[in-house]
Amino acid sequence: MGRLTGGDPSLLRRINSAVVLHALRGGDGATLTEITRVTGLSRPTVEGVVEGLGEAGLVVEVAAEEGGARKQGRPARRFRFRAEAGHLLGLEIGAHRVAAMLSDLEGRVLGTAAKQVGETASADERLERLRAAVADLLRRAGVARGSLRAVGVGSPGIVEADGTVRLGTALPDWTGLPLADRLRRSFTCPILVENDANTAAVGEHWKGVATGTDDIVFVMAGLSPGAGSLIGGRLHRGFGGAAGEIGALHLLGREATPETLLSTTGEPLHPLDEQAVAEVFRLARAGDARAREAVERFIERLVHDVAALVLALDPELVVVGGWAAGLDGVLAPLRSELARFCLRPPRVALSLLGEAAVATGALRLALDHVEEQLFAVESTVTARR
Repeated sequence: MGRLTGGDPSLLRRINSAVVLHALRGGDGATLTEITRVTGLSRPTVEGVVEGLGEAGLVVEVAAEEGGARKQGRPARRFRFRAEAGHLLGLEIGAHRVAAMLSDLEGRVLGTAAKQVGETASADERLERLRAAVADLLRRAGVARGSLRAVGVGSPGIVEADGTVRLGTALPDWTGLPLADRLRRSFTCPILVENDANTAAVGEHWKGVATGTDDIVFVMAGLSPGAGSLIGGRLHRGFGGAAGEIGALHLLGREATPETLLSTTGEPLHPLDEQAVAEVFRLARAGDARAREAVERFIERLVHDVAALVLALDPELVVVGGWAAGLDGVLAPLRSELARFCLRPPRVALSLLGEAAVATGALRLALDHVEEQLFAVESTVTARR
């Protein structure tokens, strides 16, 4: 940390608090001497900061360990970060289900809940199911709603910075929905809304197959595929928040729709839903020639759409998730196609988190927000320059 001169005392207190919290976080406790050594702060400063953090409920003194050999003299006082001082929620809103994931301030998951919802349900019905899932989860975990510090949300569609869904064709009544505002009726803490594919990419990078890889593309494979990408470990949203909308690539001179691609009768597949598509894939596995041709057309389109994004971004890893991740034959043609066009083809892998990817990523968004408020020294300094 650089030297600050003539600094605002309130700013210095915030910086010192962030430094001490960062030193305590993730451990089982530290003495004032250890905190002083790690942070480089003076002993009186550390004592004052720890006292203030204790009053705020973020730090607590650790009880002396029982048993073991006794040392002469009074043992040094130890302090730890209270991860239980607040809680975070990660929410998923999907076509067929809504889900919630609860954690403490360290990101340790304390429980999950999910509820099924009809594909044709209205926005009001879908949000009511989500509220019910959250209520069940908080009740089972014994967590008060007032202890929530932030809520992350993964939603289909192109999402504005204020949490409004600018365009969302996957769910009824979703285009133009002020989603963050609607959820504020249930929560008083900050709400962060993000596109579901973007959120899943964040989740896989945090706890999934993309851990340790900073340049990734996550493909939300489905009837209208979408993708989320991280470049240098940072989420890439694009100028209008629409980065990764590869489901619209067929409009660029390739007008064949999924209804046509998956047809086994010469007429567009109707209704076009996951149950109907699953039946086409079942028939293909059973040896039906027309179904097999339909599946090959669908996979070819998906592979070409993903290849276009990969050529533009040059990621190290492509993660395939969404309901189509379980379809036979997706990975091999994708690897083959990327090997044809890419100078250094990326690795291709299935999502490790599966259906939990979106909620996990939403939880990470909430955790990032809290970390920025409590632990990020650099952002604190930058904000005041």
